[in-house]
This record gives sequence, C-alpha cells and structure tokens, in this order.
Amino acid sequence: MIRRVLPHGLGRGLLTRRPGTRRGGFSLDWDGKVSEIKKKIKSILPGTPCDVLPDTSHLPPEHSDVVIVGGGVLGLSVAYWLKQLENRRGGMQVLVVERDHTYSQASTGLSVGGICQQFSLPENIQLSLFSASFLRNINEYLAVTNAPPLDLQFNPSGYLLLASEKDAAAMESNVKVQKQEGAKVCLMSPDQLRNKFPWINTEGVALASYGMENEGWFDPWCLLHGLRQKLMSMGVFFCQGEVTRFVTSSQRMMTTDDEMVTLKSIHEVHVKMDHSLEYQPVECAIVINAAGAWSAQIAALAGIGKGPPGTLQGTKLPVEPRKRYVYVWHCPQGPGLETPLVADTSGAYFRREGLGSNYLGGRSPAEVSRVGWDMLARRHRIIVMKESGFWPGSVCFVHPQVQTAWAGYYDYNTFDQNGVVGPHPLVVNMYFATGFSGHGLQQAPGVGRAVAEMILEGSFQTIDLSPFLFNRFYLGEKTQENNIM
Repeated sequence: MIRRVLPHGLGRGLLTRRPGTRRGGFSLDWDGKVSEIKKKIKSILPGTPCDVLPDTSHLPPEHSDVVIVGGGVLGLSVAYWLKQLENRRGGMQVLVVERDHTYSQASTGLSVGGICQQFSLPENIQLSLFSASFLRNINEYLAVTNAPPLDLQFNPSGYLLLASEKDAAAMESNVKVQKQEGAKVCLMSPDQLRNKFPWINTEGVALASYGMENEGWFDPWCLLHGLRQKLMSMGVFFCQGEVTRFVTSSQRMMTTDDEMVTLKSIHEVHVKMDHSLEYQPVECAIVINAAGAWSAQIAALAGIGKGPPGTLQGTKLPVEPRKRYVYVWHCPQGPGLETPLVADTSGAYFRREGLGSNYLGGRSPAEVSRVGWDMLARRHRIIVMKESGFWPGSVCFVHPQVQTAWAGYYDYNTFDQNGVVGPHPLVVNMYFATGFSGHGLQQAPGVGRAVAEMILEGSFQTIDLSPFLFNRFYLGEKTQENNIM
C-alpha cells in the first residue's frame, strides 16, 4: 500500500524488514531518513513554503479613503482633524505619504518655531489665535495613553515689530485690525521702546507693535512628534515613499460662461517606494496636497496648469521653494532673558535661543539669492551672513561668535504670499493645504481643521478661509498679506 502512495524511487532503501516483525510487515528506518523524506515531498508539492512570503510591511495599503501627500505639520494636522471629526470612530482610513522619514530637509524641523498674531489679514490673525489655543492646550488634544505629556517649551516673550516713518501708518492700521480680531497687541513710541527695552537702537524707528499675549516661539520637533504619535494611536497609516503618478477619470461639461471644461477625479495614487524601483497603487477617494515647497509638482501630476494659458485649466499652483537662512551666534553682552522676537525695519529678525546668551536670526533674502543650499563651512558663516544681507541693525551685538547656520525652504506663494486651502475647482477631489510662505507651522492647527471641515461638511465652519481658495489665481484676485518674514 505504501509503495502505491510514494512516488517511484522513494520506496527502495527506505523501507526495510526488521527482525521480529511479522512476515510481510515493514517498519520505517527513521534514523537519518525523516528529513530526506520531507525534502522529497516538499520538492513535489505545488506552491512555496509559507515562511518565505515577501515582507510587505513597508508598503502602503491598497485602499485608503484619504491620501495625504506630505507628512509635515500641515499634512499631519489635516489627518488629525479628519480622524477627530469623523462621524464614526475608525470609519475613515487615512494614509500619510512622506518621502523623507528623517525630516532632515523638511520645513517643519528647520523652522524657528515662532507664533504671532501681527498680520494684516483677519483670516491669518484668526488662524494664529486658534493655533495659540491649540498649542496652549496641546495635551488635551494630543495626549496618548501611557505616553509622557508633551512639552512644547513655549517661550511667551512675544513679537516686537519695528516700523520706519514710511511704514508707520500701515502698522497702525494693522494693529487696529488685530485688536478687532481679539489679539493682544499694543503700539509703542520710540521713547516707550527705550524705556521697556533699553538695548534697542531706535534710530530710524517711528513706531513699534508688541504682542503681549499668545506670541513667542516653541519647539517644532515636539509638535511634529506629538502629531505623529497621536495619529498612530488613531489608526492613521504612514508610508515612506514618493507620489509619482495619479490615475484619473474625467468628464467634460459646459460652464455658465459657455466654456467647455474637463472635470477630473483621482481614483488611484502611485507611491514609489524609497530606494526601490517598485511602486504601490493606492485606490482612494480624496487626495490632500500638503507637499509644501514641492506642492506645485504634485499638482502638475494631476494635470493642474496643463491647459491653455489664461484658462482655469491652464492656471498653475503658484508655489515654489524659496531658501531662507537661519544663523545662531553667541554674545554674552546681548539682550536679556525678557527679549522678544524682534523684527527691525530692514526685515532682519532675531530672538534668544535658550539661556546661554545664544541668539537665532535671519532675514528674507532678495528674489534671487546668491548663496547656495549646501551647509556652510564654519569659517565662512560670518561672511555669508553679510552676503545674505542679514544683521539686525536694531541691536548692537558686541563681538558675536557665530555658532552654526542652516537653510530651509519656504513654500512660497508667488501670487500673494498667502496660503492655498480647499479643493481645486476642476480636479474635484484634490484639496490644498500649502503655500503659506513661512507661517504654515504656526497656522497648521487651524488650517488642518479648515480642510477637514471642507471635506466632511462641504464648507468652512470654524474659520472662513474662502479668500484662500484656488480660484483667486485664475480670477487674479490677490489676498495680499503684508507682514511676511
């Protein structure tokens, strides 16, 4: 019977008669033969052993309700509020795709971490007030069971903006708007400045505005870590990779102006894996473009801006990378512990960094910057500070010793230096959270909620950010913010 079951060649030599057995009976000679039998049987069975299945833990899921392109604080904030406001707990699957899991060149980690309400537009003031409340109560929002509480190391020293005679009237008008929106800001004359901050050089200063509450700076890394930790506890998926393609469907329709347009809908995102040629297609219902300085490239993948010039289809997302330089120097004779973040009439700014007489500062460069992206050698840093036009003239720093320097990218909106929030009018399931030109970190909590409300409710609920919709680029209607550092 056994000979019938085993293939030809397995029976001979493996089955031997032992003394004491009944005639015609056989027993297996187990010594050294069992492993050989297993190998022979495995070789003739179809399929592969289950212990050699490929590792797919690094791949994104094949389906996700929402795919967020960009894992900085803006993208993470959108993910947080989507999960926080969803109708049924666990009902929405969210995937965050970030190509740099170390965040070594991300704008979030390279930011100076400031928060300020001294803007010229009511929407920006409201966003920063919302964020100040969020950050002040951070552990009520981002607490995770068995995890230590977050410490943002918030320094509430405020912002001090200086204006020349030419800009004094605009500053006075801005402060009036800020107060109407609930910000605690006051105007100061040069004499009042000298009395409160004796170390300030008031030459050329006609007026100053000072934030007395909810302004200062915090640790951006802590906010980033807190959001990621909270999102993982909420079931959000993370993937290290790069979005390289959108698969779309389209339909043509006639507008009220008798213009034929093509409406697109993204139904699949291709995510290229890090250090690999492979990609994973992810079916989705909604895509969030929170790719920061590279968000225009992501928009172009969906065909945005690829139509005839002067049409809505041909209108590009006007966001591009702009380098910003930050320097840290040591000066024992510098301003004291009560020093706010100071922005002088030249546009240069500085603040204290820690308690050891260190200072951090920078300046928005000219449109064309002559200094490269690469990290700067220590012996050249003081030269580069002068070449980039940075040195705050409002304070006399005696024998400063430059400690380090770095550069990061703004997601600079070349149209009006303001954020882009909400859906695209033609790629109907792509939503934007980008283009904040340097104030995205501080406004991320409010922007994330606004995008989530638009997706879940169909309109802005907490703060009306309609002036930040994409349509304004086609219409040529600027929403200009005057206070950009």
